[in-house]
Amino acid sequence: MYCGDNLGTDIDHFEPISRAPLRTFDWPNHLLACSFCNSNQKRGIFPCNSKGERLLIDPTAEDPRDHLRLVLRTGEYRHLTAKGEATIQIFGLNRADLVRARAGAFHTRRAVLCHAQTLLSEDRKDDAAWCLEALAEEPHASVLHAMLRSVDMPGAVVVLGADVVAALRIRRSLIS
Repeated sequence: MYCGDNLGTDIDHFEPISRAPLRTFDWPNHLLACSFCNSNQKRGIFPCNSKGERLLIDPTAEDPRDHLRLVLRTGEYRHLTAKGEATIQIFGLNRADLVRARAGAFHTRRAVLCHAQTLLSEDRKDDAAWCLEALAEEPHASVLHAMLRSVDMPGAVVVLGADVVAALRIRRSLIS
């Protein structure tokens, strides 16, 4: 739920029991998390501003993209808001293993998208569709989502490559 590593093994109380004991059994307060994010990073930390408002992004109520931007080539998150900054810090979203994995995921997705383009040019639409759908099942889905969001931005062809932009547009049309 937090790092996107697809290694969720723990149930995190988003708002810690020590802060909100009445939310102990509140379903929206239970989030899937990897054990590292839950036990090593967040633990019972729940930062709030001077008004008592939480500073962590609540993925059940907010779109993380409003607070975070993923730099595709480096795999690093940049904060757009104070919530984004606190979330990156508390969950260690820019720890070396995650940054490396997201950067690798970007390059892997580019390769699969190029392969899908080749399959389409060979009129193998079913195989291409399978490749494009399989991308959503891979760890670090935030990478694919960031690629899909950037496809219509100026410079997308420079960052992603013309064949990748074309494949992303086809993928987007298949799932729309």
